[in-house]
Amino acid sequence: MTEKEMLKITVEEFSRVQDYMIDIDKESVAYKKMKRRYIELKVVLTASGINLTELDILKE
Repeated sequence: MTEKEMLKITVEEFSRVQDYMIDIDKESVAYKKMKRRYIELKVVLTASGINLTELDILKE
């Protein structure tokens, strides 16, 4: 898998996690697990030089 393909998959997962987080109770265990993944993906994308300004809907 190329770096470009990996970034594409990571951006898609980041978007998907945010969609799920929007629709779930913020106090739930599931939300807390998703938030941990959201932070991990955000770190990977930022380290890869991706500007999250428009991708990051939650801004957490």
